[in-house]
Amino acid sequence: MDKQKKLDVICMGRIAVDLYGQQIGSRLEDMSSFAKYLGGSSGNVAYGTAIQGLKSSMLARVGDEHMGRFIREELQRVGCDTSHLITDKDRLTALVILGIKDQDTFPLIFYRDNCADMAITSTDFSEEYIASARCLAITGTHLSHPKTRAAVLTALEYAKRNGVKTAIDIDYRPVLWGLTSLGDGEKRFIESNKVTKELQEVLSLFDLIVGTEEEFHIAGGSTDTIQALKNIRKLTNAELVCKRGAFGCSVFTGAIPETLDEGITVKGVRVDVLNVLGAGDAFMSGLLRGYLNGEGWEKAAAYANACGALVVSRHGCAPAMPSKIELDNYLERAAAVPRPDLDPMLNHLHRVTTRGTQWEELCVMAFDHRIQFVDMARTAGVDVSCIPYLKKLIFLASREVAEEAGLQGKAGLLCDSTFGQDVLNDVTGRGWWIGRPIELPASRPLCLEHGNIGSQLVSWPKEHIVKCLVFFHPEDNHPLRLEQEKTVQEVYSACCQSGHELLLEVILPADMERNDELYLRAIKRFYNLGIKPDWWKLPPLQSENWDEVQLLIQKRDPYCRGVVLLGLDAPQAELQAGFNAAAGKSIVKGFAVGRTLFGKPSLAWMKGELDDDALVQTIKANYHNLIALWRQRK
Repeated sequence: MDKQKKLDVICMGRIAVDLYGQQIGSRLEDMSSFAKYLGGSSGNVAYGTAIQGLKSSMLARVGDEHMGRFIREELQRVGCDTSHLITDKDRLTALVILGIKDQDTFPLIFYRDNCADMAITSTDFSEEYIASARCLAITGTHLSHPKTRAAVLTALEYAKRNGVKTAIDIDYRPVLWGLTSLGDGEKRFIESNKVTKELQEVLSLFDLIVGTEEEFHIAGGSTDTIQALKNIRKLTNAELVCKRGAFGCSVFTGAIPETLDEGITVKGVRVDVLNVLGAGDAFMSGLLRGYLNGEGWEKAAAYANACGALVVSRHGCAPAMPSKIELDNYLERAAAVPRPDLDPMLNHLHRVTTRGTQWEELCVMAFDHRIQFVDMARTAGVDVSCIPYLKKLIFLASREVAEEAGLQGKAGLLCDSTFGQDVLNDVTGRGWWIGRPIELPASRPLCLEHGNIGSQLVSWPKEHIVKCLVFFHPEDNHPLRLEQEKTVQEVYSACCQSGHELLLEVILPADMERNDELYLRAIKRFYNLGIKPDWWKLPPLQSENWDEVQLLIQKRDPYCRGVVLLGLDAPQAELQAGFNAAAGKSIVKGFAVGRTLFGKPSLAWMKGELDDDALVQTIKANYHNLIALWRQRK
């Protein structure tokens, strides 16, 4: 296969939005909330191959609506080409509603009546596009309808004419072939001479055929797996990969032997099964990585088995798939990791290597303060009801500066929901870095402002970063230190569960000794506890101590996003010295400063000494100046 081609694999077939019930063990009738994921077999494989390092492309249609845009953005986020993910103006994106009752029961309903991905036609792609890939991978559903079947056959013709490898995941769903009631999406196998005939008409067009034993039964026309494989072998010289669940898989490159084990058999990986849905798509993703890179069947099957095993231990399909880094880490340590689903390193790698937006530099306006605004209102003799409007004015200044200073991809804010919910609603979806506090202001020991962290995060947008400020000292008395550490551990654990990033802000208490070495000790302590925040928020340190911080973070969590500098109401000249000390330290990504920028003008506004426009212009000038000092650091 030509490795110089633009694409490694084009995935053609089902793509949908999966709505997964979040109540494990419940009937679908009783599910009360759902998580939204990218889904559909081909969509999952396009996503899975992309995060395995292949140049994948999605050939399908989605609706001209929110769900279609979600699918497009999810694929683009992981680097999948969407140039041929067509927007269908007349049809809606397919949906799947599903749940997890137990290890064997996965109620599932396909909402695919006249859906967008079943409207694909041969006019939606060119021969040049198909020829630009090393492999065309389709799923069996698109062979179930005359129109999509015609499009698939055209794509296969283009592929064969241009030396493009062809692969099929049989992906047999009786309901999608019209063999069950619409509500019986869970059923995996029904014998059908019609389906067998229609599959066998095209099997000779493929170089690689992948399926479970039941899927080979339908393709081979026999419920005896070996006989089914022999029947298929009479029709095609394709390489056959039979998925065997927990037993692993067997590969057949020539004549079919008398037992499955006589094929190239690679054993599976032991995990606790939570959800088998999506495991086959993950398997196909790992298999294609090894197959297209020419790594041999043993390696390809090892990739495939591990991908499938990790997915069955997690909620969801596409988001449960391992990244290339995660998978490689597991396979390097496989002998020492009997249960990959319980391995802390793998779970951490899954969390940090599947993140979205990259932030190489940040200039953050921090106005998540609550006590300070209340104190200002009292000083000015005005009601605290003015604070939400004031925060909207501060955000207005931030937006204008972001535009004027060219902060695209670098703009951010810290804002609270107590007084700034309107700001949070406005900024969400703009592509900004958004931090949101959870601590009860000035609490020591640390308390959470709005109660249990888990109950808070369930209603937060995923792009909101959990900001937790803890007044922590390595020499705190033992009971206080343990109480604070326990709370931070709970916050970190909740973030790992919910998928939110964590910004841990550490400030040494004002009434205790404060120096750079103590900050280093505090960071080490949290790492020793197994807490690996995505971000640190720290005060300015001496240049040589930033070197120590950088070495520490790189050693303990090389996937840490970095550090943002806090301001503590310091004058800009003092902040400039702090910026200069951090110059050239790649771990320091920027600043998150507040009162230095808005403190004095906000008090003046509350006193009636500045009108709205003067307030905005004053804050803008301060912000522009601080950005200039950051950019000029040396």
